[in-house]
Amino acid sequence: MNDTIYLASQSPRRSQLLDQMGVRHELLLADPHEDAEGLEVVLQGESPSAYVQRVTALKLEAAVQRLQRRGLPEGVVLCADTTVAMGRTIYGKPTHAHDAQRMLGELAGRTHRVLTAIAAQTGTLCCAALSVSHVRFAPMSASEIRDYVADGEPFGKAGAYAVQGRAAQFIAHISGSYSGIMGLPMFETAAVLRSLGFSF
Repeated sequence: MNDTIYLASQSPRRSQLLDQMGVRHELLLADPHEDAEGLEVVLQGESPSAYVQRVTALKLEAAVQRLQRRGLPEGVVLCADTTVAMGRTIYGKPTHAHDAQRMLGELAGRTHRVLTAIAAQTGTLCCAALSVSHVRFAPMSASEIRDYVADGEPFGKAGAYAVQGRAAQFIAHISGSYSGIMGLPMFETAAVLRSLGFSF
């Protein structure tokens, strides 16, 4: 088997976490004509866990087709998707500053879930896993939220925050997978890769 996997994600954090695991990887990013963002549309009545697993499966399907279309050597293709949820409410990536402030205002002082689904495929073999963690934010003042959003860190992040960034000062408690909250749960990822015959 190819000793390098294909990571179909633009997230530098996922790439860093694979490096931390000692997994050699190449990026398999979407072509300009692919509607990558369109895959992340929430269906009416969809639960957060169903949503994140469905989106990850769609990303994997698109990535496998991309690999074949480009005529690249066969190998393990890895995809992931992360979402933040409170109850059945899904908090995706903020579209603008007011959206980020709204999200953080609702998360402040409360506990929410961070769900990261991963899926990998090589040939016809496919394996998937779901990591669910709980994060409790301390209360945040309106000015603290505004300052954090003005820094720009919330953009491109589910739930409008990065656990490994400045938001850490507001996080009172974490239960679960820190790497999963970052975007790639290393324990589950290692298990999935091993199940597909990848050794590292």
